[in-house]
Amino acid sequence: MDVENALPTLLIGEIYPWSEVSRIHRIRNGIYQKKGSLISLLTDFGRINPCYPDVHGNISDTIIYTGSGRHGDQILEPANRTLLAAVGQNIAVPLFNKLAVGCWEFTGYWQVSDAKYAFDENQNRMLWKFTLTRAAGC
Repeated sequence: MDVENALPTLLIGEIYPWSEVSRIHRIRNGIYQKKGSLISLLTDFGRINPCYPDVHGNISDTIIYTGSGRHGDQILEPANRTLLAAVGQNIAVPLFNKLAVGCWEFTGYWQVSDAKYAFDENQNRMLWKFTLTRAAGC
Protein backbone atom coordinates (compact mmCIF):
# COMPACT_ATOMS: atom_id res chain seq x y z
CA MET A 1 0.00 0.00 0.00
CA ASP A 2 1.42 3.36 -0.98
CA VAL A 3 0.39 5.33 2.11
CA GLU A 4 1.84 8.64 0.96
CA ASN A 5 -0.43 8.62 -2.11
CA ALA A 6 -3.56 7.35 -0.31
CA LEU A 7 -4.70 10.92 0.41
CA PRO A 8 -4.26 13.70 -2.15
CA THR A 9 -2.11 15.80 0.18
CA LEU A 10 -1.26 15.37 3.84
CA LEU A 11 -0.19 18.59 5.49
CA ILE A 12 1.31 18.59 8.96
CA GLY A 13 -1.05 20.34 11.36
CA GLU A 14 -4.07 19.99 9.07
CA ILE A 15 -7.26 18.57 10.53
CA TYR A 16 -8.92 15.69 8.67
CA PRO A 17 -12.28 13.98 9.24
CA TRP A 18 -12.32 10.26 10.01
CA SER A 19 -13.66 9.62 6.49
CA GLU A 20 -10.30 10.82 5.10
CA VAL A 21 -8.07 9.28 7.81
CA SER A 22 -9.78 5.90 7.39
CA ARG A 23 -8.63 5.78 3.77
CA ILE A 24 -5.17 5.10 5.25
CA HIS A 25 -5.88 3.84 8.78
CA ARG A 26 -8.69 1.33 8.16
CA ILE A 27 -9.30 0.30 11.80
CA ARG A 28 -10.20 2.15 15.01
CA ASN A 29 -7.22 0.73 16.95
CA GLY A 30 -4.08 2.83 17.29
CA ILE A 31 -1.71 0.53 15.41
CA TYR A 32 -2.68 -0.41 11.87
CA GLN A 33 -0.62 -3.20 10.37
CA LYS A 34 -1.21 -5.58 7.54
CA LYS A 35 0.57 -8.95 7.36
CA GLY A 36 3.22 -7.69 9.77
CA SER A 37 3.88 -4.43 7.89
CA LEU A 38 3.29 -1.21 9.78
CA ILE A 39 0.89 1.06 7.85
CA SER A 40 -0.10 3.94 10.18
CA LEU A 41 -0.63 5.03 13.78
CA LEU A 42 -3.24 6.89 15.82
CA THR A 43 -2.81 8.71 19.13
CA ASP A 44 -4.65 11.11 21.39
CA PHE A 45 -1.69 11.66 23.74
CA GLY A 46 -3.74 10.18 26.59
CA ARG A 47 -6.28 13.02 26.61
CA ILE A 48 -9.25 10.88 25.53
CA ASN A 49 -8.03 7.37 26.32
CA PRO A 50 -5.74 7.49 29.40
CA CYS A 51 -4.62 3.86 29.06
CA TYR A 52 -2.46 4.97 26.09
CA PRO A 53 -0.44 7.87 27.55
CA ASP A 54 1.68 8.78 24.53
CA VAL A 55 3.91 11.79 25.14
CA HIS A 56 6.42 13.91 23.29
CA GLY A 57 9.99 13.06 24.20
CA ASN A 58 12.73 15.51 25.14
CA ILE A 59 12.43 17.13 21.72
CA SER A 60 9.35 17.73 19.56
CA ASP A 61 10.64 15.31 16.92
CA THR A 62 10.31 12.38 19.33
CA ILE A 63 7.21 10.65 20.68
CA ILE A 64 7.04 7.90 23.28
CA TYR A 65 4.23 5.74 21.90
CA THR A 66 2.42 3.20 24.10
CA GLY A 67 1.89 -0.25 22.62
CA SER A 68 -1.38 -2.10 22.20
CA GLY A 69 -3.33 -3.71 25.05
CA ARG A 70 -5.74 -1.98 27.44
CA HIS A 71 -5.83 -4.42 30.36
CA GLY A 72 -3.13 -6.31 32.19
CA ASP A 73 0.45 -6.55 31.03
CA GLN A 74 0.83 -5.81 27.34
CA ILE A 75 2.08 -8.75 25.30
CA LEU A 76 3.75 -9.16 21.93
CA GLU A 77 0.49 -9.55 20.04
CA PRO A 78 0.54 -8.78 16.28
CA ALA A 79 0.35 -4.95 16.56
CA ASN A 80 3.14 -4.70 19.16
CA ARG A 81 5.21 -7.30 17.32
CA THR A 82 4.90 -5.21 14.14
CA LEU A 83 6.12 -2.07 15.94
CA LEU A 84 9.00 -4.02 17.46
CA ALA A 85 9.98 -5.39 14.03
CA ALA A 86 9.95 -1.83 12.63
CA VAL A 87 12.66 -0.61 15.06
CA GLY A 88 15.53 0.81 13.04
CA GLN A 89 14.01 -0.22 9.70
CA ASN A 90 13.54 3.37 8.42
CA ILE A 91 9.88 2.68 7.69
CA ALA A 92 8.04 6.03 7.75
CA VAL A 93 4.33 5.89 8.62
CA PRO A 94 1.73 8.61 9.14
CA LEU A 95 0.58 9.46 12.66
CA PHE A 96 -2.82 11.03 13.28
CA ASN A 97 -3.69 12.73 16.60
CA LYS A 98 -7.35 12.59 17.67
CA LEU A 99 -8.45 16.04 18.82
CA ALA A 100 -12.18 15.31 19.17
CA VAL A 101 -14.81 13.05 17.65
CA GLY A 102 -14.22 13.09 13.90
CA CYS A 103 -11.26 15.53 14.09
CA TRP A 104 -7.78 14.15 13.41
CA GLU A 105 -4.59 16.18 13.12
CA PHE A 106 -1.91 14.86 10.78
CA THR A 107 1.40 15.06 12.70
CA GLY A 108 3.72 13.87 9.94
CA TYR A 109 5.57 10.69 9.10
CA TRP A 110 7.34 8.82 11.89
CA GLN A 111 9.81 5.96 12.26
CA VAL A 112 10.11 3.50 15.15
CA SER A 113 13.62 4.00 16.54
CA ASP A 114 13.52 2.11 19.86
CA ALA A 115 11.39 -0.19 22.02
CA LYS A 116 11.30 -0.90 25.74
CA TYR A 117 9.14 -3.19 27.85
CA ALA A 118 8.88 -1.63 31.29
CA PHE A 119 6.69 -1.46 34.37
CA ASP A 120 4.42 1.60 34.47
CA GLU A 121 3.70 2.58 38.08
CA ASN A 122 0.69 4.74 37.17
CA GLN A 123 -1.06 1.85 35.43
CA ASN A 124 0.48 -0.89 37.59
CA ARG A 125 1.34 -3.05 34.59
CA MET A 126 4.00 -3.78 32.01
CA LEU A 127 3.79 -1.62 28.88
CA TRP A 128 5.54 -1.58 25.55
CA LYS A 129 6.95 1.91 24.94
CA PHE A 130 8.11 2.65 21.42
CA THR A 131 10.19 5.69 20.56
CA LEU A 132 8.99 7.37 17.37
CA THR A 133 11.27 9.78 15.58
CA ARG A 134 10.09 12.21 12.90
CA ALA A 135 11.12 10.87 9.51
CA ALA A 136 13.81 12.86 7.69
CA GLY A 137 12.36 15.47 5.36
CA CYS A 138 8.98 15.49 7.11
